[in-house]
Amino acid sequence: MLFFLEVGTRRVHVAGCTAHPTAAWVTQQARQFAWHMQDTRASPRFLIHDRDAKFPPAFDTVFAAERVEVVRTPYRAPTANAYAERWVRSVRMECLDHLLIVGEGHLRQVLASYVAHFNQARPHRGLGQQTPLPHVPSEPHGAVRRRDVLGGLIHEYDREAA
Repeated sequence: MLFFLEVGTRRVHVAGCTAHPTAAWVTQQARQFAWHMQDTRASPRFLIHDRDAKFPPAFDTVFAAERVEVVRTPYRAPTANAYAERWVRSVRMECLDHLLIVGEGHLRQVLASYVAHFNQARPHRGLGQQTPLPHVPSEPHGAVRRRDVLGGLIHEYDREAA
């Protein structure tokens, strides 16, 4: 799985999943994410990644062309990219450790549901218990309604309209 995380907002973008990532696959995902950044008018200043050989110079070139400074973490220093490491821990503990994934398509579907929950409903301490994509309740005095995500593995709560 290749993902991008906006550190300031904690918003996650899953670029793709494959059982056998290659340098060419990673570079193509970078191009597609760069197009997504142009479409959404996002303008990140930095891209941080580790020194895995799957990140070839062409990967860095894609982001350099978008005026994004590429920062490679030091050797054997996973805490240098702590936000990404924490997201990996969250998706594993809250989601993947509880499900039997039966294929790549199933993994994509599960990740799409979890990322939507993570970006729209899950509160984050670093954001003052807010969500990456702010949610304004439609009715402040309605009954509380529970919505199950991923077959009841995760629960989201919202107020019903009065």
